[in-house]
Amino acid sequence: MMRTRGGAFLKAACAAQPKLLKGIPSRQIHSTYDVAIVGAGIVGLASARELILRHPALTFVLLEKEKELAVHQSGHNSGVIHSGIYYTPGSLKARLCVRGATLAYEYCEKKGIPYKRCGKLIVALEQEEIPRLKALYERGLKNNVRDLSVVDAKGIREREPYCRGIMALDSPYTGIVDWRMVALRYGKDFEEAGGAVVTEFEVRDISVVQESPAGSQEGMKYPISIRDKNNNEVQCRYVLTCGGLYSDRLSQISGCSPEPRIVPFRGDYLVLKPEKHYLVKGNIYPVPDPRFPFLGVHFTPRMDGSVWLGPNAVLAFKREGYNLFDFNAQDFADALSFRGLQKLIIKNATYGIGEMYRGVFLGAQIKILQKYIPELSLTDVLRGPTGVRAQALDRDGNLVDDFVFDGGVGDLGSRILHVRNAPSPAATSSLAIAEMIADEVDSRFKL
Repeated sequence: MMRTRGGAFLKAACAAQPKLLKGIPSRQIHSTYDVAIVGAGIVGLASARELILRHPALTFVLLEKEKELAVHQSGHNSGVIHSGIYYTPGSLKARLCVRGATLAYEYCEKKGIPYKRCGKLIVALEQEEIPRLKALYERGLKNNVRDLSVVDAKGIREREPYCRGIMALDSPYTGIVDWRMVALRYGKDFEEAGGAVVTEFEVRDISVVQESPAGSQEGMKYPISIRDKNNNEVQCRYVLTCGGLYSDRLSQISGCSPEPRIVPFRGDYLVLKPEKHYLVKGNIYPVPDPRFPFLGVHFTPRMDGSVWLGPNAVLAFKREGYNLFDFNAQDFADALSFRGLQKLIIKNATYGIGEMYRGVFLGAQIKILQKYIPELSLTDVLRGPTGVRAQALDRDGNLVDDFVFDGGVGDLGSRILHVRNAPSPAATSSLAIAEMIADEVDSRFKL
């Protein structure tokens, strides 16, 4: 079954039945579009929106394998609007994050999406962290992060009365929002502009159309065929994939490079009990430790009034494995057989074991959190939600920390653009990323 949002449920009894997709008239055998976007996470939705606003005369379809939109990384994240402190000055990530945050606030204001500019403290606990904190401050200034300042222990207590530290960066421009709500609004913009959204369409094949029915020129005009697992077909001129956790597999089925490889990491959050929400006012983050691959646990208020603590970062045994015992044999084998993951594990074995231990034994996690808020106790928290991060790895075990586009040559490769990696903070940067992706699409496909 594939579902057209805003329309009726459609069953395809055979490939020869017409597909009635929203905004597109019934056609024989298949439906045709100028551009198909695969993947309706926040990056795919933002990119689809940007493209259709730039090219209103073209036809667009957005294909999503789930029943709903933005249900994975876009719906399982901390909800932070980042300000751009961490990233190398002048880098693409820094520029996109700073611009993306500005665009996100403007978009939320325009669309009436609630948000809170609650700020963030990056807190140093030990003297040895102060040089790294000051280096972050210099980075932030070079990245044009708004209103960034350094505060002492007294300044920390003024902003977060229950937080302890010797020095901190104060970023009042950092905020929170429900990113899934934002993503769904992108989708609404896309549909209102005339785009078609098809859910329950899990792409299994992308290939060149071999022939057209007698008397039809559509195979020549729309030479790319996209089929799902039920053999439903969409034909188009060009394809953009924003596959998130499956970006490497989408690339492979179209004959492009298998690397960088996506390895899923699960992050488990704790939540403060409601009677303890007073302990946290805004975001409280650690000073990043360059020895470790991930940022570390932090305190994050949410738009619904809850407070999340975490996450840890452990290898997931399934690409959409949100529970501890979720397992998929193919996903597990793909991950462990990849030389890049093997090297990452060897380089970070102690860190990884510690993350797994703290994920099982909450007391160990609480001990770390108590360094920032001493009043916190084990009885103040409950196990909370989880997310799965699509971490791109190269074959040397390095986390791919920049954007990766992939295409190819020939009849198929020259008509496909794969967004292989859209690294954190992709939600904050989504509108700016969409501008960049649309520029790349325009450049490659000459729309």
